[in-house]
Amino acid sequence: MSEKILFFTKNTLFLIFSFAVPKSVKGLLFSLVFFMFWNAYAQPTLYLIGDSTLADKKDPEVNPEHGWGQVLPTYFNPPLRIENHAVNGRSSKSFFEEGRWEVILNQLKKGDFVLIQFGHNDAKIKDSTRFTNPATSYRNNLLRYVKETRSKRATPILATAIVRRNFNEDGVLVDTHGLYPIVVRMLAADQTVALVDLQLHTEQLEYEAGVEGSKKLHLHFEKGEHPYYPEGKIDNTHLSSYGAHRVAKAAVAEFQKLGLLTTYIKPISPIEE
Repeated sequence: MSEKILFFTKNTLFLIFSFAVPKSVKGLLFSLVFFMFWNAYAQPTLYLIGDSTLADKKDPEVNPEHGWGQVLPTYFNPPLRIENHAVNGRSSKSFFEEGRWEVILNQLKKGDFVLIQFGHNDAKIKDSTRFTNPATSYRNNLLRYVKETRSKRATPILATAIVRRNFNEDGVLVDTHGLYPIVVRMLAADQTVALVDLQLHTEQLEYEAGVEGSKKLHLHFEKGEHPYYPEGKIDNTHLSSYGAHRVAKAAVAEFQKLGLLTTYIKPISPIEE
């Protein structure tokens, strides 16, 4: 006698297999199917949405640039899964309008988490596909992400954008984000959402490293210094592997203070420079 077995996942993909099953193994087979089903639904996922400072980068073995979300899995244990959906150049507006949020929303489930970090590209005032007014559309976009995450009984986490290395001649780190981080903080307080204040923590990192030392957090290479950038590279926005780990470590420390994901966090070891 043939048995028909239905396999399905949180993405509603299913397959039907029909084959002869001896009675002696029928119970084991169905137990295995149940375990596969339970594991797919019980495993929590942390989704990351945002811009290039968070995103995965190509050629990680040779590319000096890393997003802090790219290295974040280093600090967590299974069964937590981390899916990094952050993409270079996206704002809170373009990420949604390109359908990227819909992909996440369709698979979001109870017990999952969504970390939301936008702001760098929302300020692109000459680009109508990305620009958002911080007091209106930017706030509204973040609010939509928060509400729709909660509608799936998942947990939203708001993060302010990391700072740029923008020291003036007096050694003062000059802000480049304006009202955007303020709106994030206000929205987090208004909606009782966990806040990871990366603007604050990365500002502290820049000052701690100093004007010259902070170059190691970013991408500073003379011509011929690194094979990935044969013509050299000066980038005070994006992160080196070292910088990405420093930011990820700061984020994890905030998760611990907030009581988020604590059962999955590994002991944090010193970061090699």
